[in-house]
Amino acid sequence: MKIFLIKLTHGVIEADLKPNEKELLHELDAKGLLNHEGPTYTLNSKYRAGIIDMTQTGPGYLKVIGTSMKDLFIEEKDLNGADKEDLVIVQRLIGRRGKPSAVVVHIVGKAEVYGVAAIKLVNGQKVLSDLKTDTPVTIKLPLKALDEYTVNDVFQIDYQNELIKAHLGSLDDPFVDELIALALFNRHNEFDESILEQAKTFGERVDSSQYPQRKDLRHLPFCTIDPVTAKDFDDAIYFDEKEFALYVAIADVSAYVEPFGPIDTEAMYRGFTVYFPHKSVPMLPRELSENLCSLRPNEDRLAFTFKIFLDPQTLDVTSTELYETLIHSRRRYNYAEVDAFFEGELKAKDEHDKVTMAYLPKLKEVTEGLREKRMVRGYDFRSREFDIHLNDKGLIESVHSEPETPSHGLIEDCMLLANKAAASMFERGVFRVHESPSPLKLQALYAQLSSIGIDIEIKGSIRQTIEDIQRKADQLGLAEEVDTLIIQSQMQARYAPDNLGHFGLGFDTYTHFTSPIRRYSDLMVHRLLKAILADDIDQAGYLMRNIDALCEQISILEREADNTAKDLENRKYARWAAERIGKRVKARVVSLEPYPVAILFDEIIGARIFLRGDEGLQLFGNIEVELIEASIATTKIYARFISHIEVLEEAEALAGPPPKELL
Repeated sequence: MKIFLIKLTHGVIEADLKPNEKELLHELDAKGLLNHEGPTYTLNSKYRAGIIDMTQTGPGYLKVIGTSMKDLFIEEKDLNGADKEDLVIVQRLIGRRGKPSAVVVHIVGKAEVYGVAAIKLVNGQKVLSDLKTDTPVTIKLPLKALDEYTVNDVFQIDYQNELIKAHLGSLDDPFVDELIALALFNRHNEFDESILEQAKTFGERVDSSQYPQRKDLRHLPFCTIDPVTAKDFDDAIYFDEKEFALYVAIADVSAYVEPFGPIDTEAMYRGFTVYFPHKSVPMLPRELSENLCSLRPNEDRLAFTFKIFLDPQTLDVTSTELYETLIHSRRRYNYAEVDAFFEGELKAKDEHDKVTMAYLPKLKEVTEGLREKRMVRGYDFRSREFDIHLNDKGLIESVHSEPETPSHGLIEDCMLLANKAAASMFERGVFRVHESPSPLKLQALYAQLSSIGIDIEIKGSIRQTIEDIQRKADQLGLAEEVDTLIIQSQMQARYAPDNLGHFGLGFDTYTHFTSPIRRYSDLMVHRLLKAILADDIDQAGYLMRNIDALCEQISILEREADNTAKDLENRKYARWAAERIGKRVKARVVSLEPYPVAILFDEIIGARIFLRGDEGLQLFGNIEVELIEASIATTKIYARFISHIEVLEEAEALAGPPPKELL
């Protein structure tokens, strides 16, 4: 019902609703809470929808959904029976002095909240305890069931309907970690058989004779460049030096996945592919994501392709063309291979290699120039990600940090060009927006930087101020650490129906077009662009009918996908630490407020450690600590400060893992 209320805030047509949503719509309309204009219903401006959050002293707050509005204060007497995590509609109280406030006028039900609980012993009795909060859950297993399960058995809890949804396994088993991470956000691990059967109906190969209307680009030597472990290839590239034109071919998922069909409904529910260290949980069935839609080498594939013409001198985009195409990728490279080629350490294996390798050096030169132009307005944040590798027992074997290389940069700037080109084709749709930092966040950033000896000089613009900070951080040898703080001070990138620009990239307009296999946002952009190319006003209008709610929904799903992956990583780190209690390790302090936190930097890197004792701790100080506690249930690792150390032995010291995607 949360998505229904978001839709209602922006306007919803009854014909688009499910039966239970129609029933609620009529109930709210009978209460006079809605405006009704033609077939469209909207929430009256006097009312707001949201989720109740409670204070310890009795009053509550409404976390408003569907619109950018601050939380509304609700006095205890005005809750009218609403409790924490309830979905409600409130009436704003105009004229009251103090905080913006409201009164609950309708309780819709519990928000869709899922959790995971484990059996633990409390005073010799078995009880269910929530993993995240470490508090007893109100839903209890029958005594007979408690006897059947043992301590550390874990269950998914449906708090909305107050029931135990599934038994997941035991905390003692490392392979339960991924099930816990998925269950926390009720993400599906498998596809229903009916969806798999529909995916199989498309066959395993593309019959090019069935697509005479498509532009045939199979003669062009496209190639793909991806991580060595990649199985789904969204994008292929080709650079024509004579025309000075870049081709970016993207998997045409929309050719197979019809709006509101079974596969589409499941893809919309998932929103994004989740990437774990050892596997992916795909948005689409693997028959599509890893086969028919994936731009595999030496196979005909359907693609949606931009041809982007560049000025050879200025590298400005002079014009773009967008086609539904047939392509035939000649070569699949991984990043390491392309880097080795650029360094002169990889030679062509065959004629296909010779052809694709012929245009890569010039394309590298072009994309490096594009990056230089981009940095005039955008930001160069120096940060790296941690890649966790698991052994066959489901435990951490090693953790590596890979810096960006020329091959990464080449692909990134090709994709940025295509995303910008897509965004320029519509005025309202699915934009990727990133707003400038708020003054409060900037003030907090400046205070942190002052504590490590960086004097802040406010320049004529935020950009100039940040560049000055980065110069001073370079002088102190804290480039990556300070850039991480800068990233954390910024607004979170999100999806929006209206263009608000992209602060981090320095782009006036931007969207996501290049990854429809793994992002539902990109699939929607493809559908919208196809409607625009066909001048199909009805289809475009149909796609745009609930675009506000959809953008908010996929923004939420993106955060959930990221948090799902992060939960698994934290759980693996906690297992690693649990086997090493009493061990002394090296770490770097990355936060002092509200409590001191360090990042492990020893035989493995990246684990967040909560510190007990603050004997002169300094932000970004290097320390030795003793591991004293690690909870696999809560994923928390605790350590005791031992001593300060001058430098960490490894050169790869990082302030902490940055967000996986600022873009």
